[in-house]
Amino acid sequence: MLRNALTACAVLLLLATGTTVPAAATAAGPRAVIGAYYGNWYSGSKPISQIPSDTPVTHLFYAFSTIEDGRCALNAPTAAKDFADITDLKRRKPSLKALISIGGWGAGGFSDAALTRAARQAFVGSCVDRFFKQHKGVFDGVDVDWEFPVYGGPTEITDRPADKRNMTLLVREFRRQLPRGALVTAALPTGRLQTDGSYDPARSFELGALGRELDFITLMTYDMGTSFSPVATFNAPLREVREDPMPAADRRWNNVAGAVDYYLKHGVSPRKLVLGTPFYGRGFQVRSEGPDHGLYQPYESTFWVDGVDAVQRLKATPGWREHWHPVAQSPWLYHAAERKFVSFEDPRSIGIRARYAKHRGLLGTFMWELGNDDARHSLLTAMARPFTS
Repeated sequence: MLRNALTACAVLLLLATGTTVPAAATAAGPRAVIGAYYGNWYSGSKPISQIPSDTPVTHLFYAFSTIEDGRCALNAPTAAKDFADITDLKRRKPSLKALISIGGWGAGGFSDAALTRAARQAFVGSCVDRFFKQHKGVFDGVDVDWEFPVYGGPTEITDRPADKRNMTLLVREFRRQLPRGALVTAALPTGRLQTDGSYDPARSFELGALGRELDFITLMTYDMGTSFSPVATFNAPLREVREDPMPAADRRWNNVAGAVDYYLKHGVSPRKLVLGTPFYGRGFQVRSEGPDHGLYQPYESTFWVDGVDAVQRLKATPGWREHWHPVAQSPWLYHAAERKFVSFEDPRSIGIRARYAKHRGLLGTFMWELGNDDARHSLLTAMARPFTS
């Protein structure tokens, strides 16, 4: 089944070895972004205070603030300590930028908060007051993570056709009210299957306009194989795999390279794109092994795999075998007796994606989520190396 991949494998050889970088990737411009999202509910075992000052991270995204009654809210019990730790980390690493990330999957309230000029002014004003006045000096910008305007987000969350334009206007309002020099970024999607089925980011966002308005876009080049997918598949395949039974019109874009091409096609400069890498795995309880160890098989349920340590525990458990796909440039694990398939990334595959980002002239790389790395920071090191060496 994988025999048809050999030609594509040869095409990937240059990217995998990282031996050549075009002039566009080395041209003078903004410094490279090595971004790290920190989930305030998720990384309790690895607090911000443990991040070393020599980390290659240039931008730390603190996630998430939410929206309550049209105002910015933050209910994390560790917030006060986290803010103090961010301030201390910035003291130890003066070049670090910290951004408050607003939204995330399952966060409602955006459509109402962005609906009118008055609503946008009040909402943005509340965020500025909370994070830039009450906690002055902690944050250097705002990251808007609206999942998603118009359609495609959780079904219980309000969305409207007007959201597409209002997202751009919301970004402009943040730019207007934030202190001079503050960053405005946004996390934008790539997965082609969401709650409403086949999904097109251009129906949710004015991509070209956002590419001009934002300092940069953290491109969520992951979550391409989820519980919305009809079969067990990769979370972040590098390239389109012809054997993938996904409809061809969606499959073309449902991979890292295709997602980058899509955003470039819609007018976003490569120097505004920061490539996402997942530091977690996604699992499927498949119905049968099929010809390729669970890959592209129908499944009964899905499960989450928390990062490097969890993957290593699986590898150390009898019955799990590791495989590699030459086109997706991704590993996966399969347990034949339990019929479990796990898509994950490792230093090899993340390094390939980071070299790809450098080769295409993108601004940098980022990950979800910092706490999912191991104690040696092996994934972060692989993600940062092409932009720091």
